[in-house]
Amino acid sequence: MGELKDKSVLITGADSGIGKATALLFAKEGADIAIIYHTDDNDAKKTKEQIEQLGRKCIIFSGDINDYDFCEDTTKKVVAAFGGIDILINNAGVQFPAENIKELEEKNIRKTFDSNIIGMILLTKVVFPFLKEGSSVINTTSAAAYQGHPELLDYAATKGAIVSFTRSLALQAKPSGIRINAVAPGPVATPLTQKTFGEEKEDPNKPPFERNATPEEVAASFLFLAGNGAAQITGQVLHPNGGMIVNG
Repeated sequence: MGELKDKSVLITGADSGIGKATALLFAKEGADIAIIYHTDDNDAKKTKEQIEQLGRKCIIFSGDINDYDFCEDTTKKVVAAFGGIDILINNAGVQFPAENIKELEEKNIRKTFDSNIIGMILLTKVVFPFLKEGSSVINTTSAAAYQGHPELLDYAATKGAIVSFTRSLALQAKPSGIRINAVAPGPVATPLTQKTFGEEKEDPNKPPFERNATPEEVAASFLFLAGNGAAQITGQVLHPNGGMIVNG
């Protein structure tokens, strides 16, 4: 315990799923948490209460990371409340499955890119001047960036873009001592995937490699990348994917 004692963390999409599990794990390790979420007030408030029950500070912000003014205003409020930002977790994202490229809707394509990569770049741009040597940015990509996905063409494309963004920013950030990494989960039992694909809850007693990962299992990769044990790791992607073989 205490791996992130008194660190300040900004996480997007932390009202549920992987983001929430990561926020709670980081709070258990001593961090104060700021959460950006889109619209689900109830889930965000529940997450805030759970973090505060762990004895850590938590502030929540509802908004759209594609709104540059919102990113600037929120970042300033986090810095004012916590005295700075040590770790940025870019986790927000959406997906709209389509069995055929002809069924892809333009509005969904644009929303997927806006939510998954454009908003990520905008928020990172705003937060970056407040980071310092030893700070960390961790992005959520996906196994789909490496293996593709027949029903998630635009989503997989954004996740590939996140990998490239991670590697490129890592090169730029090396002289500043700021580490930029990513996590690429395979199938995870989250509210988003259950809603998207209608998946029922799996038996949690199955061996790890015979079921979808839990958000908590994936959160451990974020904690490793944020901690001192990853001091020599930047520009890399961790793959908590249950044994899927990927290249790169």
